[in-house]
Amino acid sequence: MSLISVPELAAELEGPRGGLRLLDVRWSLSVPDGREAFESGHIRSAVYVDLETQLSDHSVSGRGRHPLPEGTALQAALRRWGVNRGDSVVVYDDWNRAGSSRAWWVLRAAGIADVRILDGGLGAWVAAGHSLAVGSETPATGDVELATTDLYSGQLPTLTAEQVLNFAGVLVDARAPERYRGEIEPIDPVAGHVPGAVNAPSTATLDEHGFFRNPSELREFFAAAGVTGSVPVGVYCGSGVTAAVDLVALELAGIGGTLFPGSWSQWSSDPANPIATGPDA
Repeated sequence: MSLISVPELAAELEGPRGGLRLLDVRWSLSVPDGREAFESGHIRSAVYVDLETQLSDHSVSGRGRHPLPEGTALQAALRRWGVNRGDSVVVYDDWNRAGSSRAWWVLRAAGIADVRILDGGLGAWVAAGHSLAVGSETPATGDVELATTDLYSGQLPTLTAEQVLNFAGVLVDARAPERYRGEIEPIDPVAGHVPGAVNAPSTATLDEHGFFRNPSELREFFAAAGVTGSVPVGVYCGSGVTAAVDLVALELAGIGGTLFPGSWSQWSSDPANPIATGPDA
């Protein structure tokens, strides 16, 4: 189960809350640091998670703009967030489900089995009339122990650039169509896409209110891009963050997918890698 609804979360928070940890992963391309927004208003008992420093490891070079975090550092962060062994973790954000999907993927790759995304994000919580808390939260230190210290070979599969080059399946590019086609590239130095990749923008997996589309709609969406689950599916984006949104959507559609963590930022940084532009794979 990848999602939790606003009513379901509200009911759980009204209970004793034993074994439930709520993480606020406020992040966007334009405002990567969400702490100020968090302190201005968050779901009560939530702890702020910094995607840039806690769900990424920028000391690693050659693996794109958001390398996966190292397991020991992630475990220490999880304990500071108050996560205990066996806890159920709920993650949420306020922008295109990017931050929460990144957290969902990272925590599951690290071996935390029960991680759910608040469907609709913080906007849905507020729209339902629920109040917000202000300031910061300091939970008691947790005792969680992670199953792996290397998320590149953790509990979820990943692709290397070499494997992407020789990928025997459907490679999905989760970026906006104009970035996929190479018409613009606002972040990385080279525009275009991996040759052979198909475009399935992560934002199209959500409805106009930021909720994930239902499984049948998602199956139709991915099938239109040639993704049916009959062959392996790899997913990338700009730096491995919004690709996780597509991976959540694929799971909801009953299709497995594998993340290329370095994504376009890693691929395009190597001049030896081929690059395609235009609307076709």
